[in-house]
Amino acid sequence: MQTTLVAKAGKGSNPKTALYVGGLESTVNEAALHAAFLPFGEIKEVSLPLDHATGQHRGFGFVEFEAPEDAADAIDNMHNSELYGRVLRVNYAQPNKIKGGDKGWATQAVWADADDWYEQQLAEAELDKLAEQQEKAARKAADAAAVDGTAEAAAS
Repeated sequence: MQTTLVAKAGKGSNPKTALYVGGLESTVNEAALHAAFLPFGEIKEVSLPLDHATGQHRGFGFVEFEAPEDAADAIDNMHNSELYGRVLRVNYAQPNKIKGGDKGWATQAVWADADDWYEQQLAEAELDKLAEQQEKAARKAADAAAVDGTAEAAAS
């Protein structure tokens, strides 16, 4: 039997507990999906995204477990198994993707890091201002030294 390693992902060390379940038959509902995955552990949430035009689910869903080990067990046992006569594809769920970013897709909105960008711009402006002040002080010191050198030459 092949086992699945529990992958760590997300922010910090949060384990992946959300699963993508594809290949669902049109009569499968959230209760049936919950019942199919319940033997593998405590389930936090089950969702079936709906097609707005037809009002039916789109042939896939998501199951989120409380523990990452339960999610790994569910993948081991439910991937390529049958439910309502259809073969299931069960994998770790990917984060939502938003159009834009590298390769045309991003996992967060463009403005999500605006605060960090703004703080970086302020820090760079402060560093430029500090460098300019130091340069001005160095020129002033050099001018004062030149004036002292001219005054000494005139005195002798």
